Amino acid sequence: MIRPVAKFVILAVVCSVLSAVSLRAGDWKQFRGNEANSVASGESLPTELSGSTIAWKAALPGRGVSGPVIVDGRVFVSASSGYTQNRLHVVSIDAENGMQLWQRQFYAAGRTQTHEKMANATPTMASDGQRVFAFFSSNDLFCLDLKGRLLWYRGLGREFPNASNSLGMSSSPIVVGGILVVQVESDAEAFACGVDVITGETRWQIQRPRAANWTSPALIPGRAGRAAQVLLQSSKGLTAVDPESGKILWDFDKGASTIPSATVAAGMVYVPSNGLTALKPGVDAVEQLWNSGSISPATSSPVVAGNLALVLNSSGVLNAASLETGERVWQLRLRGPFSGTPVFAGGHLYLVNEAGVAFVVKPEADQGTVVSELDLGETILCSPGVSGGGLFVRSDGHLIKLATPK
Repeated sequence: MIRPVAKFVILAVVCSVLSAVSLRAGDWKQFRGNEANSVASGESLPTELSGSTIAWKAALPGRGVSGPVIVDGRVFVSASSGYTQNRLHVVSIDAENGMQLWQRQFYAAGRTQTHEKMANATPTMASDGQRVFAFFSSNDLFCLDLKGRLLWYRGLGREFPNASNSLGMSSSPIVVGGILVVQVESDAEAFACGVDVITGETRWQIQRPRAANWTSPALIPGRAGRAAQVLLQSSKGLTAVDPESGKILWDFDKGASTIPSATVAAGMVYVPSNGLTALKPGVDAVEQLWNSGSISPATSSPVVAGNLALVLNSSGVLNAASLETGERVWQLRLRGPFSGTPVFAGGHLYLVNEAGVAFVVKPEADQGTVVSELDLGETILCSPGVSGGGLFVRSDGHLIKLATPK
């Protein structure tokens, strides 16, 4: 028999656990979100942008193209500073009020040279909910807990000194279960590896095509008894691997872009290949459904919204293609260019161009409509993060939160 006091304690514990789960349901744990598809499910963001929707601006200690990740009410972002960008920063900021919680600084062990449009802090961080992983163009990889304590470090730039290029590396790692998948590809040396999130040890490593590549891994989530698959993209095509073992599951060998990355929606894969190509993956094989040569992503990765694949081209035109046929349904001219990948939340697409102008677009079956726009006044090259009703974007100087005024 449970006594009344015990009942109350049990109820309180259950409520506390449910509350914690509810709070963390809105985490944005890696590049393009938890499932690496740029979709913020269950989020409601402001659609009428104005000065009043700027909740706060927090100063950053250095440059960066990396997007923010949000875990348990805290925003994490990387930055790099110094004449040679050899000083590496990991910053934690309170998502509610924009106050800095902590900052950690390290020195790069690998090559720090990048294109002037990039920075050493180009890859977006990742998190498993208990730890954050900061990866840099110099191939320095840090693991910290949520309070900023360094748990382990890998100097991949030292371990693989030829894995670099003159423009800088930009692949963002992703977390699948207990494995951090890291893609490091250049003309001289190229590999992908699975790193144990707790120990930092390499669980598996596979050779990759030797060619400069700036794409990031994509994810087919494990569902309905099927294991997750990690998608590695290169100029050769798209390869699916088992995140636990690194075993190659299937190959699509018709070539692919080396900048915008593939995205996954409802089990289908949309890869920037000879325009845009739709693939139906299986356990150990893949089938091409269609190819649309007229829908060609520039820098931003494709985003799936409803029955449409949304693609930004090099002219700043947003193209909408049918998921069934790949045929273009409509076009919407925006003021580009765009570097970051848009995010889809609450039936709207959120985009920020390089000049710092944020757009809210309503993508419908027969047309796209600009609902509102806001000039943030700073150069913005990153992909946004979404959590708790806030849209988080970063410039070289600031992290900015857009949200509905309270």
